[in-house]
Amino acid sequence: MERRASVRLDTEVRFLKGVGDKRAQILAKLELYTLQDLLYHLPRRYEDRSQFRRIAHARPGEAATFAGKLITVDNITPRRGLTLTKAFLDDGSGALELVWYNQPYLKDRLLKLRNRRIVVYGVVKDTGWGLQMETPEWEDLEENDSMDGLLHTNRIVPIYPLTEGIGQKQMRQILWNAIQYADLVPEILPREVRERVGLMPVADAIRQVHFPDRMDLITPARQRLVFEEFFVMQLGIGIKRQQIAQERGIAMRIDEDRLMEKIRQIVPFELTNAQKRVIREIWDDMRRPHPMNRLLQGDVGSGKTIVAGAAILAAVDNQYQAAIMAPTEILAEQHYMVLHRLFQPLGITVELLVGRLTPRQRAQAYERIASGRGMVAVGTHALIQEGVNFARLGLAIVDEQHRFGVLQRAALRDKGIAPHLLVMTATPIPRTLTLSLYGDLDVSIIDETPPGRKPVKTYWKFPEDRLKVYEGVRKLVAQGRQAYIICPLIEESEKLQVRAAEDLYEHLRKDVFPDLRVGLLHGRMKPAEKEAVMEAFRAGEIDVLVSTTVIEVGVDVPNAVAMIIEDAERFGLAQLHQLRGRVGRGEHQSYCVLIADPKTDEGKARMEIMTRTNNGFLIAEEDLRIRGPGEIYGTRQSGMPSFRVADLVKDMHLLEVARQEAFRLLERDPDLNLPQHQRLKEAVDRFRHKVVVATVG
Repeated sequence: MERRASVRLDTEVRFLKGVGDKRAQILAKLELYTLQDLLYHLPRRYEDRSQFRRIAHARPGEAATFAGKLITVDNITPRRGLTLTKAFLDDGSGALELVWYNQPYLKDRLLKLRNRRIVVYGVVKDTGWGLQMETPEWEDLEENDSMDGLLHTNRIVPIYPLTEGIGQKQMRQILWNAIQYADLVPEILPREVRERVGLMPVADAIRQVHFPDRMDLITPARQRLVFEEFFVMQLGIGIKRQQIAQERGIAMRIDEDRLMEKIRQIVPFELTNAQKRVIREIWDDMRRPHPMNRLLQGDVGSGKTIVAGAAILAAVDNQYQAAIMAPTEILAEQHYMVLHRLFQPLGITVELLVGRLTPRQRAQAYERIASGRGMVAVGTHALIQEGVNFARLGLAIVDEQHRFGVLQRAALRDKGIAPHLLVMTATPIPRTLTLSLYGDLDVSIIDETPPGRKPVKTYWKFPEDRLKVYEGVRKLVAQGRQAYIICPLIEESEKLQVRAAEDLYEHLRKDVFPDLRVGLLHGRMKPAEKEAVMEAFRAGEIDVLVSTTVIEVGVDVPNAVAMIIEDAERFGLAQLHQLRGRVGRGEHQSYCVLIADPKTDEGKARMEIMTRTNNGFLIAEEDLRIRGPGEIYGTRQSGMPSFRVADLVKDMHLLEVARQEAFRLLERDPDLNLPQHQRLKEAVDRFRHKVVVATVG
């Protein structure tokens, strides 16, 4: 047994009572390596075993706790390979049969307890011959002398996440031994914060969250631990915001009227009020002498690229260069096409930097960017590689930020001297994630779609209705409209995906629409081929375009009114919503048809949400609820903080409170330099280091 004085939070679990080397290896599978890890290994639920019942009052089907004398114990073998250990419990009001399967060694243990009082817990069933309880949890009452010493019965009992090789009783015993050291956990929350928010001390919270005295103490105990995680994170974000606010940046001169007039010349339609508002917010930031750090959220089709164009225009007008970094070559190429078309009349050159350029093309692009003749550079993370040097980078734009880590964002900014940063996403982000992932950014939301757009009508059809769906497509084409048919998603490889698209294309061209003009678009085509296909589709020379998901973002064909998605259950909600956003861009009524036969409840839920709403923010909230943040953002690459206790979906209200409290504290002690905040400062440093490490991958 360990000596109390020598145990610390970082003591390895193998040195703790009840663990040892063999169990330590099993606990490692649950990522439990130290005493501190154990203390934060929280129960997933609780069972109230504090109320004893009399056997005479037992009701079949209910879980209950009984105390009585153990009488008769025996092993029987009704058939080969099956041993039943049977015993009877008598509490004076009646008898209850106890049965364990294939644990013959139990007989000897139980025989030692014959005629002694034990406690059992489990579900009662009626066999027709009498009452029975299968594989009950049990404890020896006489060994514990009193009811108070019981761990598995006569209390609210924690049920822990387990792994193979360890049972609930063992895990409970290990945790019971661990929480004897709860006082070692430092109290880092200032007293006034605890009192204002109404939080218990941390050691009490740890004890109560594992072995609660009452059911109503579980929630406040957990909330105390959740609040601390959120509070530390928000302090980290607050400190980062302060640092950015103190950086010297480029204060640009912006003549709004003149720039708006230029935009009117190159954009063939009237901007929405939301676009105008967001452009002003961005221009206001660019005027200031510190770097802009803004997140631009806009649902599908809300016109973010035009807003980015307005920011670029302001930078170029001030003789600075701008760069846009996108996560995929397709997206980079689409931005390039849009911006190239937009800026050509103004004589602004746009460079494309993607992996598949020839060495000569790349060298020429590098040279134009380095000399400053290339005013706008669009590319993938190729932009942040060695060899790319900007003459005067004044604006960095990162698109679909959730696919980039914090460090990649920083690497692009480092290409200039504190350039302004605009982060864009077409994936509407629930407020909780905005506060945790992008808390260091100011947020602008384009919350209206261009006028005259009708919501896309969405239907879910089963594969057997496919021919009827194709018939509907034929009718729309007869009216002069166009359609997309999206090929199923195949995870294994791009090669397989391309083949699936080619097969579907051949089938539709020959067997389904032999009289229509069917086109094909996929990720393995050369940029010029893709551009040619999209141009033909835009010009109305293709009726039905078969495509992989390369069509996902930024393609604008107002005459395309139908989006058919094959095997839609293979796509995530955000992706389905993005694909649907490719139609409904003109004045005609548009349709999205999901052809799917989902086998899981989650799959069915996704289809139902899609048919119910067009609101990207609602869809994002649902996606977060169904899949959880780690799944959506891939904890590792997004710099998404991974919490031990907190849940961004369930605990949103606490995140808001923690943010207010953290910013309030930083007003008084901006660098956490006061002696009473030392431990807090260390916790913040640890948290920020963890997030940065997570984003390198």
